Amino acid sequence: MDSIEVNNLTKKFGGFTAVNNVSFKVKRGEIFGFLGANGAGKTTTIKMLCGILTPSSGDALVAGFSVKDQPDMVKRNIGYMSQKFSLYNDLTVSENIEFFGGVYGLESKLFLERKKWALEIAGLRGKEKTITGDLPGGIKQRLALGTAVIHKPQIVFLDEPTSGVDPIARRQFWELINQLAQEDITVIVTTHYLEEAEYCNSLILMDSGEIIARGNVFELKNNYLNKTIYEIECEPTLLTLEILEENNIGDEITMYGNTIHVIAPKKDDVELTIRNALSSQNILLKSVKKIQPTLDDVFVHLLESKNET
Repeated sequence: MDSIEVNNLTKKFGGFTAVNNVSFKVKRGEIFGFLGANGAGKTTTIKMLCGILTPSSGDALVAGFSVKDQPDMVKRNIGYMSQKFSLYNDLTVSENIEFFGGVYGLESKLFLERKKWALEIAGLRGKEKTITGDLPGGIKQRLALGTAVIHKPQIVFLDEPTSGVDPIARRQFWELINQLAQEDITVIVTTHYLEEAEYCNSLILMDSGEIIARGNVFELKNNYLNKTIYEIECEPTLLTLEILEENNIGDEITMYGNTIHVIAPKKDDVELTIRNALSSQNILLKSVKKIQPTLDDVFVHLLESKNET
């Protein structure tokens, strides 16, 4: 059963097209990821699916309701956590929970049960009187998630929820997301951290308002990049990058942390060509090896291919 069905959704702001004719489906209880750089159209798409922005054309069914014709019904059946923490910093933890419980019309018995749950997942039991603005980023983030789903919605939208928090807090937050999915809540999450895609059941990659790839992690790595990735560990990396580019080795050459990734056709002599190009230069070559593509490799490849057309 599909929680969301998107059909040719488009959003224009004057002459600028922020989202261009996107279509996809999201299954119930699925963790569905929107990936892409800032400005790719992820947030605009999410805001249309939440009934916050009206589409310029196309439509989507969210929890069975049209975002174009029934935005109020959409809002009643979803939870939403924005890029910026959707909490009031000058209120206490308890006051924030009570505010959102009231907004969603929770009755006293259910509210007390859900308040206890929100405090538990945020690690704030006994700290209800703490001013929210004084909380660490990771704790505040978990509290924001608790308030976004305090009414147990069918679907929750999380827009860049882990932006600006440390890796440990990000991992803990994803543990909470998995708990929601196990409770049959559909989770839609936007992120520019490509490594977070490993946590998603299905993904779409967006660029310039368009979907450029879709599938699960395995499908993205195997269906969109039919080439070999070579990882080069060397010093100095910038000089190595220049030498490889001057010698036109591979189709795409990119920095990846302290290493270099070369995307090349599947041929036997590429590694030898790399070694020969660097052997006569002042390069400390530590290793050259074939590796499985990362989502970064796939994304860079797709963008390069798109720009060439």
